[in-house]
Amino acid sequence: MTIRPAATADAATLARLNDFVHALHVEHRPDVFHPPAAEAELADRFRDFLGREDTLAFVAEVDARPIGYVAATIHRNPGGVLNRPRRFVMIEHIVVDTWHARTGVGAALVEAVRVGGREAGCTAVVTDVWDFNGPAQAFFAALGFGPMRRWLEQPL
Repeated sequence: MTIRPAATADAATLARLNDFVHALHVEHRPDVFHPPAAEAELADRFRDFLGREDTLAFVAEVDARPIGYVAATIHRNPGGVLNRPRRFVMIEHIVVDTWHARTGVGAALVEAVRVGGREAGCTAVVTDVWDFNGPAQAFFAALGFGPMRRWLEQPL
């Protein structure tokens, strides 16, 4: 397995890999998530994301075949009267195809974000996980992530 930086040319690949994870989100929260978009439309969104300078993204490959990706954003908070200055990297998406789940691919992708974040001067890696996604919560906990804050929701 190799981990390499993602480029805008990988947008269609990320769109394809994202499909089953997005479907999980639609299944559990159809009030929040649209049904899967056309692959070309989603590829355009990923192309825009990958073209930003605050993006860290990596692709995992086996025999030159993409099997997963991680997409993250560097956040620079200048601080103010209430908060200290802070730079952190937020994992927005992580996907590993089901055939390669639980083989270390996800951990290697997160490590690539950690390294890239350190190189960008970040002091933390942050992510969020939907409450319905127990496997993702367990994955991140096994990598040493812990609760930072909780979002609470009440439908109106």
